[in-house]
Amino acid sequence: MQFIDLKSQYAALKTSIDARIQRVLDHGQYIMGPEVRELEEALQAYTGARHCITVASGTEALLISLLALDLKPGDEVITTPFTFAATAEMIVLLGGWPVFVDIEPDTCNIDASLIEAAITPRTRAIMPVSLYGQVADMEAINAVASRHGLSVIEDAAQSFGATYQGRRSCNLSTFGCTSFFPSKPLGCYGDGGAVFTNDDELAQACRELRVHGQSARYTHTRVGVGGRMDTLQCAVVLAKLERFEWELQQRLAIGARYHELLAAVPGVQRLAVRPDRNCVWGQYTVLVPDRARVQAALQDAGIPTAVHYPKPLHRQPAYRGFAPARNLPHSETAAERVLSLPMSADLSTTDQDRVLVALRRALAA
Repeated sequence: MQFIDLKSQYAALKTSIDARIQRVLDHGQYIMGPEVRELEEALQAYTGARHCITVASGTEALLISLLALDLKPGDEVITTPFTFAATAEMIVLLGGWPVFVDIEPDTCNIDASLIEAAITPRTRAIMPVSLYGQVADMEAINAVASRHGLSVIEDAAQSFGATYQGRRSCNLSTFGCTSFFPSKPLGCYGDGGAVFTNDDELAQACRELRVHGQSARYTHTRVGVGGRMDTLQCAVVLAKLERFEWELQQRLAIGARYHELLAAVPGVQRLAVRPDRNCVWGQYTVLVPDRARVQAALQDAGIPTAVHYPKPLHRQPAYRGFAPARNLPHSETAAERVLSLPMSADLSTTDQDRVLVALRRALAA
């Protein structure tokens, strides 16, 4: 069994993917070829955002967004400690200071009710993470940001395609940043990402920043990075868009079936999905007791699993200097208990049943 079944996805899309790649090989424009703009226009239409700027990775999307906001050394960005390191990494690389706020224990997303108390005169932005494919409470977060004149950057690396109050992830705040890493809901065959915004000036800044700050060839109007998404990766994503809506519906259905059947399994805490949004299950994650033993039992049964994430950022050696004086108990509890189960649009009912039987046995042992 595959943790994420990319082989079946490729088999279903082989003709389109191969044709798209061949087209790039034929025209030879490997950097900023026509597929780059074609993909950006398709993603703008899909999300409803005014601008889409494809970039080299989801990490690069966060970096370019912060650069566009002109983050200065010492500026603070409020974010969650329960996320992949890239979220805080880009803040620190620019000399900023990540201010960690605890998560909701039932969704594992940042607790919006705690953000306002963490704001100081040095706060520049709020960076919520749409963890596991479910958008955080963006209405509440945007309201706090508006009261204090702050920007909001949605780290939507795991939630492309998700909806929140009828709007798409990546079109909910100042910036939306997503990843096309192969395991994501919409992935390429390498690294790739995108920045979304409705602000014309910020969009122009991002376009310049991704090409070393150039406003025209060899005219460097700002300090930028080499952050372009290459044409071949854009071609792969364009091919995958052909069945993306079907894949989203499959993810929703598989997630709902996991949720329904796990309700009867003692010891499993399922993540809550708020009624005003959905979850595209970038990972299908549950909380279990004695995780190491449960994970080992599943491995013995041939069930692959993963842990997203085993240690919150304020406990990581690189970020301990940014640890808050206040406690972050829900982040620490989640890090001890989360376990991600196999999830992809091509996960069969038979394999899902195998996962459920093995998990039930592991917890009953």
